[in-house]
Amino acid sequence: MATMTAAQRRAQSKAEYDAFLAQCPSRKLLDRIADKWVTLVLAALGSDGSHQFGADCAGEPRSMRYSELSRLLAGVSQKMLTQTLRALERDGLITRTVTPTVPVTVAYELTDLGVSLHQMMRGLKTWAETHMDDVLANRTTYDSRAA
Repeated sequence: MATMTAAQRRAQSKAEYDAFLAQCPSRKLLDRIADKWVTLVLAALGSDGSHQFGADCAGEPRSMRYSELSRLLAGVSQKMLTQTLRALERDGLITRTVTPTVPVTVAYELTDLGVSLHQMMRGLKTWAETHMDDVLANRTTYDSRAA
């Protein structure tokens, strides 16, 4: 095993990302993917189309039209959905395909990079849904002690 000089070690450590460091650029990426709309869009792009309340929408990643995403993501404004989709496209997590129909059809699909994040987002969504009652009970207990 070759030895490294101090300068080589410093150069190597600069090339590695560490989100615990304040100046690490990966923190901005964590900010982006921690956003609720990003999480829900990435989770939705893997749904199988059964979007009933309480239904698990797990499935293989697939393409969805803007209008499908808008209907599925209750409460998202047109502006917020558009901003979220543009940011995800810029980061290379989704692709946007425009089909020249009347009216124009726009579809979004996960890229390979987006697919690599998809399962984690679905897991996070499922965890939140599964444990919400526990969290609410803990909040009530905590709030009653603090009063």
